Amino acid sequence: MAERTGESTLNNNAGPGKVFLVGAGPGDPGLITVKGLECLRTADAVVFDRLASPRLLAEARSDAELYDAGKGRDDHRMTQTEINELLVDLGERGLTVCRLKGGDPFVFGRGGEEALDLAAAGVPWEVVPGISSTIAAPAYAGIPVTQRGMSTSLTIVTGSEDPNKPDSTINWDALAGLSGTLVFVMGWKGMNDIVVALTSRGVSSERPAALIQWGTTAKQKVVTGPIGEIVTRGIEAGIGAPVALVIGEVAGLRDAMAWFDTRPLFGKRILVTRARSQASKLVKQLEDLGAEVLEYPTIEIVPVRDPAPLDEALRNISKYDWMMFTSSNAVRGITERMKAVGID
Repeated sequence: MAERTGESTLNNNAGPGKVFLVGAGPGDPGLITVKGLECLRTADAVVFDRLASPRLLAEARSDAELYDAGKGRDDHRMTQTEINELLVDLGERGLTVCRLKGGDPFVFGRGGEEALDLAAAGVPWEVVPGISSTIAAPAYAGIPVTQRGMSTSLTIVTGSEDPNKPDSTINWDALAGLSGTLVFVMGWKGMNDIVVALTSRGVSSERPAALIQWGTTAKQKVVTGPIGEIVTRGIEAGIGAPVALVIGEVAGLRDAMAWFDTRPLFGKRILVTRARSQASKLVKQLEDLGAEVLEYPTIEIVPVRDPAPLDEALRNISKYDWMMFTSSNAVRGITERMKAVGID
């Protein structure tokens, strides 16, 4: 658990605080909602998931408490019970809490479990929906989950349930009979079983399919092909979790509609060493071209420690014929000192 603490952030009210279950979106930090970003920026404490973009954490208050509640298949920082207890505890302490969850809190996000525990404890809560990876990952892969004349329905299924279980809650016979788009998430480990469960129930092994790993991020990887070959192709391409499986004729539209991972710098990792205060414009331009940008400032622009010699030179500015500036930082620094000493 990572925690950052500062001054006391206790709510001035005598009662409990409030917990916001915020959908962080599918990975691209730009896909968080306006309301979700507002909750993140004003929260006293942030409890974040593994799939929530690290870039979003920079938006939290500098004195906010940060809690890493990330869960991978074999790496659980906290159990779900511990997360629920933490949210209740923070709320009862009077804090405003942003529970930052990947995708949407109520789409396979276990947000409902957290909400029930908060309600049972009498802690006020609110849900801020987010963009689900079940629709965003296909969109960023150039695959519309619905398309007139091709797919008029969308079915979203968890892939973490074993199709061979005798007491499965998933109606595999019904899924196999659907003509629309199927999207499976959280199912890479059992992907082959999913394919067998469908094809053995009548789904054509030639039906188009796609695997999308790390959808909407600079690490996105997409593999397409007939469903009967899709797992083999995915393994050959090095696909792994987190991955979404899209099944349906719409998967065949990728070749014509790919847009995100065809940008000129996609797949390139670029290190930006400019001062953080000046890097944002360059970072955005590189990201718009598809690059994965790592910010590592190697310089910091600060005022001169003793401005007296500079101020003296500025008071005698009329004695100079030329003034040369070596950067925009110098222009800003000189302007500030001229204002400070009252020079027009």
